[in-house]
Amino acid sequence: MRPAVPVGVEDPALAARLGLPRAVEGEAELLLVRQGDRLVLAGDPKRYGHPLAVDFVAGRAAHRRRFGGGRGQLVARACGLAKGVTPSVVDATAGLGRDAFVLASLGAEVLLIERVAAIFALLEDGLARARVDPEIRGIAARMALVHGDAALGLEALVASRAVAPQVVHLDPMFPHRDKSALVKKEMRLFRTLAGDDPDAPRLLEAALDVASHRVVVKRPRKAPSIEGPRPRHVIEDRTSRYDLYVHRRLDA
Repeated sequence: MRPAVPVGVEDPALAARLGLPRAVEGEAELLLVRQGDRLVLAGDPKRYGHPLAVDFVAGRAAHRRRFGGGRGQLVARACGLAKGVTPSVVDATAGLGRDAFVLASLGAEVLLIERVAAIFALLEDGLARARVDPEIRGIAARMALVHGDAALGLEALVASRAVAPQVVHLDPMFPHRDKSALVKKEMRLFRTLAGDDPDAPRLLEAALDVASHRVVVKRPRKAPSIEGPRPRHVIEDRTSRYDLYVHRRLDA
């Protein structure tokens, strides 16, 4: 999938692997560049703020790992992680990998699928750094990453990694009409790059075919469910909601 805005890549080898243009080939609104030991996505700081990177070692990910609430977190409950139950999960809309990292930190084996090449590159870089960190390399070892469009080929992508997912987690981008929802510049950059997900119904259908036990769909709390079958259960907090499509019970 091509990004919603032009992205240039500083490293010629990475540009060729991702199928994106070199930064020197013309002006691009966003640039993938190396800053220190991290790959970052950078744009106009007045519009996008600080460069965006995936960091599982420090910052928000570290805080959530230590103080987020363990298996009581909404994503863990939705995916069925409970005492004695740790299902395998495919995160078919990986994004910046935050939910996948939470699930892996709680013991789940997680396959991350990301279709936007630049976001995939950020994830790949973040995982590479996590796998050499002594504190979290065990968590990172439970996270596998593949580049591809889950809405078009979820079954093949899962088969390519020999994964048998009990749970498929989806967090499709929801079209925001209220611009106040885009106050955070980091999210503005991410949404500009990724765009919305008008093919969410097709993605849900593919997930229901692949998951052996359940599909969980993250939504804004007041947003409509994805077009298609009705969820069997719903769990929510103040801002988010998970629609649960259950094939069978997850047992210990």
